[in-house]
Amino acid sequence: MRKILIIGAGRSASSLIQYLLNKSEDENLHLVIGDLSLVSAQSKTNNHANATAIALDVFDKNQRKEAIQKADIVISMLPAHLHIEVAKDCIVYKKHMVTASYVSEAMQELDALAKENNLIFMNEVGLDPGIDHMSAMKVINEIRNKGGKMLLFESFCGGLVAPESDNNLWNYKFTWAPRNVVLAGQGGAAKFLQEGTYKYIPYWNLFRRTEFLEVEGYGRFEAYSNRDSLKYLNIYGLENILTLYRGTIRRVGFSKAWNMFVQLGMTDDSYVMEDSENMNYRQFVNSFLPYHPTDSVESKMRLILKIDQDDIMWDKLLELDLFNSNKKVGLKNATPAQILEKILGDSWTLQPKDKDMIVMYHKFGYEINGEKKQIDSKMVCIGENQTYTAMAKTVGLPVAMAALLILNGKIKTPGVQLPIRKEVYLPILKELEEYGVVFNEEVVPYLGYNPDK
Repeated sequence: MRKILIIGAGRSASSLIQYLLNKSEDENLHLVIGDLSLVSAQSKTNNHANATAIALDVFDKNQRKEAIQKADIVISMLPAHLHIEVAKDCIVYKKHMVTASYVSEAMQELDALAKENNLIFMNEVGLDPGIDHMSAMKVINEIRNKGGKMLLFESFCGGLVAPESDNNLWNYKFTWAPRNVVLAGQGGAAKFLQEGTYKYIPYWNLFRRTEFLEVEGYGRFEAYSNRDSLKYLNIYGLENILTLYRGTIRRVGFSKAWNMFVQLGMTDDSYVMEDSENMNYRQFVNSFLPYHPTDSVESKMRLILKIDQDDIMWDKLLELDLFNSNKKVGLKNATPAQILEKILGDSWTLQPKDKDMIVMYHKFGYEINGEKKQIDSKMVCIGENQTYTAMAKTVGLPVAMAALLILNGKIKTPGVQLPIRKEVYLPILKELEEYGVVFNEEVVPYLGYNPDK
């Protein structure tokens, strides 16, 4: 039996593991699922004969090395900063490795060693990054092969709640790491290229600079800019392009509402709030508002945010139970961002029968034979339930498919890499269609530079 070691059995691993178990008989596979929580690892095996759950502490060198040594390939579903020690062991024991995370500097430094040992370290092969790379490169390369010149590339992705489970005023629930949602956009200005001009949006303006998107059958969405779109100039070979922009999709109105938290300072993760453990929700809110001897917390909040009592923005805040003095924060030495995450978790956690939704939207503007054209490519994926989510499917399936392609010798190029080669993206995108991850491409009027506007 060929052994696949999967390190990390969190939410995003459910579809990944199920896919490989379904393939295990035909492909002669045995999965070893390692997690700090043995119970979590066991819950993902479904009592399958070709799966073994183990308690695995990635910080325990001996335990980690022993598990890696016995594997034929390693899939790391750990948080990104924990991949590197696993990767170093994979070099020592000559094992291929697959992750869904961005390539860190430390990971990139292993490129030469990976190539020397003929090892494939496939990264960024989840959803975003991952399916975005693959679906983008497929169309970009098709345009280039026809002799086209890329003028515009815009790419948007969002993890949302499915329409049938959309039952709050924010039209949003957590489908991924809540902390990442709260901290989104921080750590520097958003950077992108628009009609040959570099553009920058500082964090405090990020959620007021959105653009609208229409997806047939699902209505209208908005998108705010991702932190650094410019790094994709080199990744996709778009050095001479005029417009390059990547954004995060939300339902219309979310960004304007989220901006209230940004302006108040509730998303700040840089300092600890005193006595946070004993603070209640109302006190948390009040700590960001000026003192007034008679005005209520609610009145001060409306005044500072410049919203009326009949404004939908106010209803959104009320829905979160922000002003409840009976609910305790209960977190020691917590930052504002950590407390906000706790409060939002009360309202935005997916319920057992809730379904999530992934929306991805690419725009490709190009010139061919003197004519400017545009292709819009859209993908919508709906989850099954709280466990087999669209997020778990779109993150986990391409990881599993890449691992199997490597194991079967279909992906051959060694080194630390992204899924931007045809040997990677063509078979994965084709197989993803069998699981409902389908991109619909449409030729539309070119929407690039207009000298009259």
